[in-house]
Amino acid sequence: MVVFPVPALMVHARELHRLGPANNDRLSAVRVALSVAVPGMFLLLIGRPDLMMYAVFGALTGMYGRNETHQLRLKHQAQAALFLVGGLTIGVFLSANHIHSWWLVLVATLFAGAGSLYADSVRLKPIGPFFGILALGACASVPTSVPLTTAVLIGAGSAAFSLVVGFGGWFRSRTWVAGAGRGVPALRGPQSQAALVHAARYSLAVGAAGAIGVLSGSGHPHWAMAAAAVPLAGADLPSRVHRGIHRIVGTFLGLGIVAVVLFPGPLSPLHYFPGHTTVVLAVLVVLCQFPTELFMARHYGWAMVFFTPVILLIAQLAAPMDPGVLVMERAIETFVGAVVGIAVAVLVRSRRGGLVGPPAG
Repeated sequence: MVVFPVPALMVHARELHRLGPANNDRLSAVRVALSVAVPGMFLLLIGRPDLMMYAVFGALTGMYGRNETHQLRLKHQAQAALFLVGGLTIGVFLSANHIHSWWLVLVATLFAGAGSLYADSVRLKPIGPFFGILALGACASVPTSVPLTTAVLIGAGSAAFSLVVGFGGWFRSRTWVAGAGRGVPALRGPQSQAALVHAARYSLAVGAAGAIGVLSGSGHPHWAMAAAAVPLAGADLPSRVHRGIHRIVGTFLGLGIVAVVLFPGPLSPLHYFPGHTTVVLAVLVVLCQFPTELFMARHYGWAMVFFTPVILLIAQLAAPMDPGVLVMERAIETFVGAVVGIAVAVLVRSRRGGLVGPPAG
C-alpha cells in the first residue's frame, strides 16, 4: 500500500490551480484570434460558416512558436502547418469515403505515434501531436459537403495567413537573429529511444481510448482519442496527471458555456438573435479563441474552458446535432480519454524505473 504524505498532496493541489507567470500572452492571443477571425469571417460573409472547422484547424498554426524570434517562429509554424493540414487532410479523406469506427481508430493511432516522433524531432511547442490528432478526428467525424481539395485549401490558406500574422512583427522591428532559423540536431542515442517510447505511449493511449469509445457506441470516439493525448505532453508524471485533471475540469466548465449558448432560454445569445444562429456561433468561436491562447501557457484548465466551446461550436456549424447529446457525449468521452491518458503515463516507464518523457529542447 502506497501512502502519500499530506504535504506532498498539498503541493499537488496547489499546482492544480496555480496560474503560471505571464509571458507576452496578450500579443500571442491577439495573433491567434486574428488568425481565426479573418478566414472565419470570410467564410461567414460568403455564406459558408459550415466550413469554418477547416479554417480554425489551419489557424491553430498560430499557436506554435509564440515567444520565439521571427524567423524561428516562421520555421516552426510552417512545420506545424504541415502537421495540422496533414491531419485535416486525412480526416477529410476518411469522411469523404465514409470510413469510420475501427478504421478511424487505427488511422488515428498510427498518426499519433508518427506525429509524436515528428513533433519531437522538430521541437514543436506546444509539445506533442494533440492538435493534429484533434484535427484528424474532428474532420473525419463530420459529413464533407465540399470536395476534399476545397476543404484542404481552406485549411492550408488559413495556415498560410497564420504564418503571415506570426511573421508580421518583423516588418516593424526588422530584427534578424543569425542562425536562429537553423535546423535542430537529430535525435540520437537516449533521446531517440525516449522519443520512440513516447510515440508508443501516444499510440497506446489514443488506440485504447478510441477502442473504448467505439465499443461504448459513442458517436464521437475521436473526442476520447484527443483527450487521451493531452496528459502525455507533460514533462513528468505529476505534470501529466495535472494536465489530465485540467482537461477534465476545464472541459466540464466549458460545457457549461456551450449549454448556455445552445440550450433554448433567455440566457442564450441565440434567444436574442433569432434567425442568425450561424452568425452568433461563428462570432463566439472567434471570441473564445482569444482567452484560449491567453491561458494556454499559464493554466491549461482555464484554456480548456474556452477551447471547448470553440471545438463544439465549429462542430455544430458543420453538422448540427441535439445539444443535450453533444454536451453529454463530450463530457463522457473527455473523462474516459483523460483517464486513459493518465493511466498510460503511470504504467509506461523506462527500463530504469523512471518515466520516459519527450526529448528536451
